[in-house]
Amino acid sequence: MLICLNTCRRHFLLCRGLQRGFQSITVVARDKWAELRLNTAAVDRCCSTVQGEVRVRFAPSPTGFLHLGGLRTALYNYIFAKKYGGTFILRLEDTDQNRLVPGAAESIEDMLEWAGIPPDESPRRGGPLGPYLQSQRLDLYSRIAQELVERGHGYYCFCSPQRLDLLKREALRAGQTPRYDNRCRHLRADQVQEKLAQGAPHVIRFRLEAGVEPFQDLIFGWNRHEVAQVEGDPVVIKADGFPTYHLANIVDDHYMNISHVLRGSEWLISTSKHLLMYRALGWQPPTFGHLPLLMNSDGSKLSKRQGDIFIENFCREGVLPEALLDITTNCGSGFTTSRMGRVLAELISEFNLSKITTHSALLDLEKLPEFNRIHLQQRIEDEQKCHVLIKDLQQQIQQVYAAEIQDQEVLVDDYIRRVLHLRKGHITSLKELVSPTYSYLWVRPSFSDQQVASLTKEAPHIASLVLRLIEEQGEELSVDRLSKDLKSLTKQTKATNHREVMKLLRLVLSGLQQGPSVAEMMVSLGPAEIRHRFQKLLLPPDTS
Repeated sequence: MLICLNTCRRHFLLCRGLQRGFQSITVVARDKWAELRLNTAAVDRCCSTVQGEVRVRFAPSPTGFLHLGGLRTALYNYIFAKKYGGTFILRLEDTDQNRLVPGAAESIEDMLEWAGIPPDESPRRGGPLGPYLQSQRLDLYSRIAQELVERGHGYYCFCSPQRLDLLKREALRAGQTPRYDNRCRHLRADQVQEKLAQGAPHVIRFRLEAGVEPFQDLIFGWNRHEVAQVEGDPVVIKADGFPTYHLANIVDDHYMNISHVLRGSEWLISTSKHLLMYRALGWQPPTFGHLPLLMNSDGSKLSKRQGDIFIENFCREGVLPEALLDITTNCGSGFTTSRMGRVLAELISEFNLSKITTHSALLDLEKLPEFNRIHLQQRIEDEQKCHVLIKDLQQQIQQVYAAEIQDQEVLVDDYIRRVLHLRKGHITSLKELVSPTYSYLWVRPSFSDQQVASLTKEAPHIASLVLRLIEEQGEELSVDRLSKDLKSLTKQTKATNHREVMKLLRLVLSGLQQGPSVAEMMVSLGPAEIRHRFQKLLLPPDTS
């Protein structure tokens, strides 16, 4: 498949000028002018169309559960893959064995499936280029690390944790950024062999080199970070034999044929380091695109300490997955519209990589109930999805009101469907319908003679008027017609005004002072239940 990824106009003009023979150009960086010398071949590689299969990956660490920032990264990868007929891969980077959280790995995949963006290849689903757990690929990482050593791009480091800690404390005391001093890169071969023969604890480090080539990020444009000037040589294989992120992610991306790496912008500064590793191994790197961060509405960083940002919490609270996908894309960029109410198919259709900006996406979770209201209404209006809602609500009703239900008719599909259609656009989640505010729908309310007497002395007369009205209306009740007829009914009372009549009807129907309109309550309950509730007012006070 031939896929053309459009970059923004300034990058197109930049490349076109170079292809005409310019050997150097000046580009505006964020804070300063930087002179970049690029050869024509590099420009052709960055600006050409992308050929072959699109394969993207979401690679979280199961040291915690999936949160909003992770879901957003996964979503952009999923949308990108589906936009271009590609493959979306879930790879779990579980190399930090000391920080693994029990159940996190399974939960991450569960939540992707719940959100409607399941991976095509994953630890659970398998795939042709697995395994998809890094802890099951240790032999591969060890082999590549040895290859780096043999090529002169890696070396054994025998520095003790105590020495490294001392380096760190001395740097901090001097007001400098801590970095390894590359001491062991200067060991002679015989010294290395002697220490290895003695079984000395060691790690393998990658030898950083000066002269990093700039790369064109799909979102941030041309970038280059001379990592050798500001960092010590990074560890690629730890003392326990597990790889670090820097090695494992490039090895996996290479052997899993990843075509595009779409990840958070916090990794932008590490990309030059990764490109040095690709060059050292003689591999073609994927195309990189770094997504701007998802932040709170006040510009502060989303923190995992905010318990409400974990996807499992949203799921438990009755938030619909499509509402969560909608709000996380609505606050950012990359789409032709920013309207509320978009479903996944529309997000895929409207996605445009060139529209992603470098600005952080500010997420206002106070708007989430409104997003959920819109998507819940859409579900109710879809017959198939409404059926799923009915089954869900039936379970919730039985869990909350099982011992109090007097009439099993409230669990019938048609009854619940009628309630949902009357309340759509008013409720923000199904859970609202099993709250005390709507208990009258499932349980007959109780009220006292004193409550009735405080409103009117004409209760039996009003009840008879209501019962007569229901007989005249027939089995099919209408909110509009009932509203009109209830106004006429209040004119047939002798000493009770319209307001007091409505209070009485609301009390008898729901036992509450507030809620939906009286007419809607009556339509929800249906003729038979209305008759049952108002016949109570016809009984003498001592028998009611």
